[in-house]
Amino acid sequence: MNFDVVVIGSGPGGYVCAIRCAQLGMKTAIIEKYPTLGGTCLNVGCIPSKALLDSSEHFHNASHNFDKHGIGTSKLSLDMKQMIARKNSVVSQTCDGVKYLMDKNNITVFEGVGSFVDKNKVKVSNGKDETILETKNTVIATGSKPNYFPGMEPDKDRIITSTEMLDLEEVCQNLIVIGGGVIGLELGSVQARLGANVQVVEFADRIIPTMDKDCSKELTKVLKKEGFKFSFKTKVQKVENTGKGVKVTALDKNDKEVVFEGDYCLVAVGRKPYTEGLGLENVGIKVSDRGQIEINDHLETSVPGVYAIGDVVKGAMLAHKAEEEGVYVAELMADQKPHLDYNLIPGVVYTWPEVAAVGKTEEELKEAGVSYKAGSFPVKALGRARASMDIMGMVKVIAHAETDEVLGVHMVSARAADMIMEAVTAMEYRASAEDMARICHPHPTYTEATKEAALAATGDRALHI
Repeated sequence: MNFDVVVIGSGPGGYVCAIRCAQLGMKTAIIEKYPTLGGTCLNVGCIPSKALLDSSEHFHNASHNFDKHGIGTSKLSLDMKQMIARKNSVVSQTCDGVKYLMDKNNITVFEGVGSFVDKNKVKVSNGKDETILETKNTVIATGSKPNYFPGMEPDKDRIITSTEMLDLEEVCQNLIVIGGGVIGLELGSVQARLGANVQVVEFADRIIPTMDKDCSKELTKVLKKEGFKFSFKTKVQKVENTGKGVKVTALDKNDKEVVFEGDYCLVAVGRKPYTEGLGLENVGIKVSDRGQIEINDHLETSVPGVYAIGDVVKGAMLAHKAEEEGVYVAELMADQKPHLDYNLIPGVVYTWPEVAAVGKTEEELKEAGVSYKAGSFPVKALGRARASMDIMGMVKVIAHAETDEVLGVHMVSARAADMIMEAVTAMEYRASAEDMARICHPHPTYTEATKEAALAATGDRALHI
């Protein structure tokens, strides 16, 4: 069977790439090893975690905040099986939507493991049959899988990864989370809102260590109110399944042994590229010491006509980053001149309030020796925040000290995941902080915090503090 392009992997990067290729007139095939399309994001990542985060937030509000609105909830109950069932329904509908898009765009779907025979031949193996696809171009979009370090190997029983956590039909009494990054905090939040005690063990000196320090500080305060406990600069040595629970042995910042005990341990120390079974050695594709497929500035591997996108290459492991790379590669193969600015890919943590950011942090600008000015504004000063009782958080705008160009925007706020797009748009057009401050924002909204932070960044001009 002959194709113009074969995409291996049907996650957000892969299926979006396939759609764009088809739109551009290429005969396209996509290979997926699992029965459902959508990859990690749709099946065991972004979509199911957000479904559980929304459900748990509803329960938390009903338990703690509804009475303040005059709403009684004296007979409140929790049905974890129904919560998981709703999550599964959301996942199913979303994955079915991807199948619909494949059919709509006449993309041929193959179920099985895709591997290289040579640069122009890809074999699909499903355990029963093997099919050889001949192709002019191939895009590797096989994503990632949960990472772990020696001593914390998951047993999928009591020592679990995000995959198993998403199907857990009970509320933990004491959940230990190894890793204070996005995955650990989001899934830890689900359990905390439902009543669990959550202990985070983090090797760095703060949570979300790759994001701006002010965001980390603010989110720490929020999560402590939810009942989180944190142990920073703590290195896990060993995790043991004790039968009815877990025991985590670690070294604190003074190299003193500390022990944490709970009923489950969530290992959330990041993810690693998934390249097993691809047959990269058959075509001479190079992989870095971190397991990432090496690419050039155009996302092409060392083999002409073979590209790699998403979690298997360098950069942040984000679904929307993979999508943009998929579109970029498709348009590049069609001899167009696509554009992709990695500095303007936003990052979001879907706790509540949410954390969102785009551009440079203060720490990065200091390290690079760039002169800047920063302004921030507390969410609690907003009328909309007081009306909804979502008063935790802040918005910070960082601009160049001389040109006033916006270099980074960082926020902790209700609806920050949506609010951040104002900053992304402004920075795409190289707006100044003054530009952002001059834009009329509707009242009352959370976005007014962005305007106020921009005013603060242009000379301490915030109006409402």
